[in-house]
Amino acid sequence: MVVGNLYAITAVSVIGGGLFGFDISSMSAIITTPAYKCYFNHGPEGPPFNDSLQCSGLSSLEQGGVTAAMPAGSWLGALISGFISDRLGRKYAIMSGCIIWIIGSIIVCASQNMGMLIAGRIINGLSVGIESAQVPVYISEIAPPSKRGRLVGSQQWAITWGILIMYYISFGCSYIGGGDSTNYSEKVFRIPWGLQMLPAVLLFFGMMFLPESPRWLARKDRWEECQSVLTLIHGKGDPNSPFVVAEMQEIGDVCEFERQNADVSYLELFQPKMINRTLIGMFCQIWSQLTGMNVMMYYINYVFEMAGYEGNSALLASSIQYIINVVMTMPALIWVDSWGRRPTLLVGALLMMTWMFANAGIMASYGTVVPGGIKGVAEESMSLSGAPATGLIACTYLFVASYAPTWGPAVALATSANWAFNTALGLFVPIAFATIRWQTYVIFGVFLVVMFVHVFFMFPETAGKTLEETEAIFEDPHGIPYIGTPAWKTRHDTKRTVAAEQGDVEVLGDKLAGSKVAAVHSETNETKA
Repeated sequence: MVVGNLYAITAVSVIGGGLFGFDISSMSAIITTPAYKCYFNHGPEGPPFNDSLQCSGLSSLEQGGVTAAMPAGSWLGALISGFISDRLGRKYAIMSGCIIWIIGSIIVCASQNMGMLIAGRIINGLSVGIESAQVPVYISEIAPPSKRGRLVGSQQWAITWGILIMYYISFGCSYIGGGDSTNYSEKVFRIPWGLQMLPAVLLFFGMMFLPESPRWLARKDRWEECQSVLTLIHGKGDPNSPFVVAEMQEIGDVCEFERQNADVSYLELFQPKMINRTLIGMFCQIWSQLTGMNVMMYYINYVFEMAGYEGNSALLASSIQYIINVVMTMPALIWVDSWGRRPTLLVGALLMMTWMFANAGIMASYGTVVPGGIKGVAEESMSLSGAPATGLIACTYLFVASYAPTWGPAVALATSANWAFNTALGLFVPIAFATIRWQTYVIFGVFLVVMFVHVFFMFPETAGKTLEETEAIFEDPHGIPYIGTPAWKTRHDTKRTVAAEQGDVEVLGDKLAGSKVAAVHSETNETKA
């Protein structure tokens, strides 16, 4: 039995996002626990367990390396995901990522030393790279334009749920063995690291009941299967539905164009006529990392302990931001296709830079430097108390509340750029907290300023447009050479898109004509070149 309900398909496939969420919180909730710091202790000598000695855990560089191992693997996974997907299909590429995740989770769970932990996290990263690249592609190739933003954004919501669920699992496990300084247990980190393989098992078996991407089927000349999938999902069983007929014609036109230009390579992405859309795809991912959101995810417990929270109280206070993350992602899923992409990204950048600079100002003005770090943890290099500490925490919560509905829901080369910068930040942030302290927030605040300017001038609106109409923006013969329609002149029309999907023949004709114009113009440019 093949599932045809669009929301059921999305609900299953976005479990792939939950894998990344599980990884984030299984590390962020663990790194400050006595069990983790003593088992992987590279500081003061002494027995790893049943000893009152305060263990300092890994050094800033080592912890950065452990954290960065996963996004480093994801960078490679995202790059190879296109090859895997082209050969196996979107569906089976996602399933192969599940198998890789299970293998990596087993190694992480059984880790005996830092090297084994890093190796397992790199393997996990390969899986996340594949899933993060292919799940959005799979959903976008199945979803109708009016719902594409909402459905693709559901992956981000799945990430937030994965973070929240695993964080509370890890929080509960932190009490195993008493959770104090004299009675440690490996179960504190081994149980969460073992349980994180469960979403991959669910995703693997769930994908068996989902259809393949119709656009991938078309590219393999499996036209009957392509039409069957479109009929099942969009035609309500009617293969002659106007929307199904229009989709088949659009897909056919694009496939024909691709056949005529089959001798392309990655280098084509950096040719003058393609460089703008390549950079937009890459920077959408890069900026999402340079917002500093992962500072608030992987290393949030450092921030809360600097604000005066200790042990499990810091873990509990940190969990509130994960709840905010889940709740505040929902507005984007409901209204992003109505709001439009550009306004959402611009407002998010403005709000986040406000909270990031506020955090820097609070720590610079009221923070006290702690030589060697709080309890020997170099990353916890400053301390605050009273109103400034409360302000720091409030700004942290507001930052997360600003990111979740804007840049959170915002795929292989672009996603590889995302993971490349995620790797760099995972390695950089612990060292930055230990050395430049509050200036870390200033760095991300500056990134957010540049992000706002970049989005305003270079990111066109794509909400409510078919994939082919989006191409027409970049191929606009009356636009800026090599850029197309100026970004600030692009608009979205949700009513028009919904009318087309409901079978409005006149609107469907206009949209189809626009797609053909784009294809003809692209082909003309190729001929001239």
